[in-house]
Amino acid sequence: MSSLGGPSSKAVLTFLTPAERSRVDAAGQGCYTTMHREDLEQVLVDLRSRPVSAIIVSVARYQQQHASHMARLVREFPRVPAVALLTANEARTTQALLSLGHQGVRTLVDARDPAGWRDLRQFVAREIPGSIESIAMQRMRRELEPMRPACLAFFDALFTVPTTLTTVRELARLLGVMPTTFMSRFFRHGLPAPKKYLALARLVRAAALMENPGYSITQVALLLEYSSPQSFSRHVQGMLDCGAATFRRRYSGESMLQEMCERVVIPYRDALRTFDPIDAPPSWLTRQQESSVDTKVPLPQAG
Repeated sequence: MSSLGGPSSKAVLTFLTPAERSRVDAAGQGCYTTMHREDLEQVLVDLRSRPVSAIIVSVARYQQQHASHMARLVREFPRVPAVALLTANEARTTQALLSLGHQGVRTLVDARDPAGWRDLRQFVAREIPGSIESIAMQRMRRELEPMRPACLAFFDALFTVPTTLTTVRELARLLGVMPTTFMSRFFRHGLPAPKKYLALARLVRAAALMENPGYSITQVALLLEYSSPQSFSRHVQGMLDCGAATFRRRYSGESMLQEMCERVVIPYRDALRTFDPIDAPPSWLTRQQESSVDTKVPLPQAG
């Protein structure tokens, strides 16, 4: 298993051959953690119990008998990208690729060339295009451009910090500023408290998770580190005046992002464009902002 790489290190579930495991670990050193599983049923179990950024499935190991589990993975967790990893040509490679495409896998990383391992790392390291985190960061840039780098770093952090980070004090320390100084800057500029920004960003991520039918409300509450499902329901009620079940029916990740923008971004656009909440972005977030190489390759579709 590769080591944790910092605040934004990502967890990846794999279904690989033994030879591929060590190479995937090496490619992700300091970038993502790998959790290798012997069957796709265990991958399903893990998806329900922890936040996961991607699933890597070996073309060499995948067989037709795995098709039903693969289809279930994609159907129940459409927001978790499944990546097919190709490391060698075999007689059954084309059949496996067609089956994976038919089950809904849309991303292929071709690692037969050494550059493929770099592509895999970059694909997992950056925010996946289409993920709510990527959509949210792009939306903030559109709404507030031009804005100061430190303000940009604040909004990026809202959507890239680990789900275990749940308080403004933790967020301020991660950004390298004293919590009292951090909070007072929002007050002095007539902006909503940072607690409100963090609370709404967490609901954006919650709404996106709930787009996965495989997650129950209880599982989403636990994945986002609420103390209990009841605590999550109270939080939703206090912020949006509706229960958790209604929240799930009413909001997608993107519509909850629109709600956040209408509440705490658009009305304060002028102030936010000149706002400096942290003086300068921390180095780990600056590096993340610079990593944006797209390596998506569509899989062939079954005829």
